[in-house]
Amino acid sequence: MKIDTSKVQNLTISEDESGQRVDNFLFRTLKGVPKSKVYRIIRKGEVRINKKRVKPETKLAPGDILRVPPVRVAEATEGPSANLAQVKNLEHCVVYEDDGVLVLNKPSGLAVHGGSGLKFGMIEALRSLRPEQHYFELVHRLDRDTSGLIMVAKKRSVLRALHAQLREKTVQKDYLALVHGIWPKTTRQVEEPLAKNVLASGERMVKVDYTEGKPSLTRFKIERQFGDMTLVKASPVTGRTHQIRVHTLCQGHVIAGDDKYCQREDLELSKQFGLKRLFLHAWKLRFENPATGEMMFLEAPLDAELKSVIDTLAK
Repeated sequence: MKIDTSKVQNLTISEDESGQRVDNFLFRTLKGVPKSKVYRIIRKGEVRINKKRVKPETKLAPGDILRVPPVRVAEATEGPSANLAQVKNLEHCVVYEDDGVLVLNKPSGLAVHGGSGLKFGMIEALRSLRPEQHYFELVHRLDRDTSGLIMVAKKRSVLRALHAQLREKTVQKDYLALVHGIWPKTTRQVEEPLAKNVLASGERMVKVDYTEGKPSLTRFKIERQFGDMTLVKASPVTGRTHQIRVHTLCQGHVIAGDDKYCQREDLELSKQFGLKRLFLHAWKLRFENPATGEMMFLEAPLDAELKSVIDTLAK
């Protein structure tokens, strides 16, 4: 939704916009306005629903009249050119699409969104590629170096429905990871609690932390054994940052090509069999289509580089 921010607006909340918090709605509607400014106008009573003051967590309902005061918006940053190869190639990455959801096989090296020094990510590229599509929001995330299946909602109602499935843990996500060492057949799940840790350099790391960590669960199954390397299927039940990478690491089996958590000798070994990236791929995805109720079973095969590594190890 685009609004005239130079004057007071009285917006009627639609069915599709209902259910979300006032602050989150304003973050999306008032793009370019700092979050601190949004909270300030709410706190001062300049934002109202049906002429009544609201709190940031107040939920919107269909038919509500939301008063939005005039605000100064920073000049919008221009999105990436739709002619850039990395942007155009996304059209070839579409695995499934309907009116409500888009599922892509994200290439490794592409962040899901811009920020932290990145001019753009996958979601900004999609918006430039499909300017006629007014709504694109990430349903979940993948690390920049992880390839594979990722869901993007094309409607607010679909985003809400898929987020509910994620909370209820009815979405099944299976990854393929190549780890160093012989993975024990008896290690079928890892439940170590995980906590984010920001280093002095600003780099974000995750570690096992029994005091501050959040409950985390990943299930594992051996797919193939290659001498001192193991290809495992990793199925995260929770969705913590770097969850699979740290759950394999804490078991003594770092993922091949992981330049954030690998030791230098492990990285050098990975390069010997042709690996130049993290060997972690979002392989399979199962979810209920919010529009039809149909169970979707999607699969993205390994890309050429990862398949070549497997072929090399098999020899």
